[in-house]
Amino acid sequence: MWANNKITGLLTVLLLLLSVQLVQSQPIVVPKGSSINDGIDRAEPGDTLIIEEGLYKEYDIKVDKPLTILGDGDVTIDGDRKGFILVITADDVTVKNIEIKHASTSFMEDYAGILIEETDNTLIENVTLTDNYFAIYLAKTTNSVIRNNHITASAKRETQSGNAIHLWYSKDVTIEDNYVAGHRDGLYFEFVEGATISGNVSENNIRYGIHFMYSDHCRYEDNTFRNNGGGVAVMYTSHVEIINNRFEDNWGSAAYGMLLKEINRSKIVGNEFYNNSVGLYIEATSRNEFKYNTFRQNGWAVKLMANSTDNIFTKNNFVANSFEVATNSMKNYNEFNNNYWSHYEGYDLDRDGIGDVPHRPVRLFSILVEKQPQSLLLLRSLLIDILDAAERIMPVLTPETLVDSQPKMTKVS
Repeated sequence: MWANNKITGLLTVLLLLLSVQLVQSQPIVVPKGSSINDGIDRAEPGDTLIIEEGLYKEYDIKVDKPLTILGDGDVTIDGDRKGFILVITADDVTVKNIEIKHASTSFMEDYAGILIEETDNTLIENVTLTDNYFAIYLAKTTNSVIRNNHITASAKRETQSGNAIHLWYSKDVTIEDNYVAGHRDGLYFEFVEGATISGNVSENNIRYGIHFMYSDHCRYEDNTFRNNGGGVAVMYTSHVEIINNRFEDNWGSAAYGMLLKEINRSKIVGNEFYNNSVGLYIEATSRNEFKYNTFRQNGWAVKLMANSTDNIFTKNNFVANSFEVATNSMKNYNEFNNNYWSHYEGYDLDRDGIGDVPHRPVRLFSILVEKQPQSLLLLRSLLIDILDAAERIMPVLTPETLVDSQPKMTKVS
């Protein structure tokens, strides 16, 4: 009898706990015409907030508790350029399937469509951000994921636009499969560590496709950076991996596919530089590995400043570039070995796949162009070809040690 009563009591307690759990798991619904801020106020930590289809004119919406916020259908939050729109200050927040537009523009405040500040474990996914000053701004965050978002703006000048995805002082952030366009910088990192950036497309931005500084131990893989004002700028950073990205159509008098400035102990592997004024511009950069990259149809494939040392270029393809390598000194402290050069005119008598004559990728004409840009008009002239041939045989003005002593006869696959 006593045992039966005990079992009955336990079952009652379990049923009560189950019923409480069922009540807690009910989502909070924000119907069309009501306030999202009010819905957040009604929610408990860990709740799911369902926003019904419609247009919501709200700004400075504060998410200060762990929540999952989901759009149900075509949901748009229009900030009407009056401030921030979504401000996330709590850990464990997820936002999905909504459109956010028209955060305010200011020269004093970094207004953003979504501001994520001092949080852990935030997920922003399948969100459309349209015409915001900054689109997604992360400050002092860890373990955040920004995935599969469509981010566009239409500003014409740098002073009118912030960055699409902006990270400051953050750690272990994943940014993948986003489309960004029309901002000052597509992606901007400053004091970031351990980030993974993959599968993104960043194009038609006013300044850079990606701009990162002081951000060590990050990995950039399978991204496309296309038709941005200056290309991509990577500065003051160590131990980064730039793998299998595309840098293309960055064309202008001061444009390049990628700028490396004071980058050390990093790997630049498997990237394609296509149709840029300068494919890769390198300054004060040391002890890096450049391998399996393809430089195709650029004005200059590589501009290598003399203050860069101990970089190794091996097994890269240089195909149909106007100039293969340019430098600003007779000295060279870097190594070129075993690359394919489409301008190579040597031979391979022993058929081992390696040219029998070393290749000098620096043309005398590239030095003349650096000193007298107007001379570029003579690019296709016979006189220039004769000067280049003479310089290759008896180098006087080009760096004698900048030579590939084992050029490959066929492309590196």
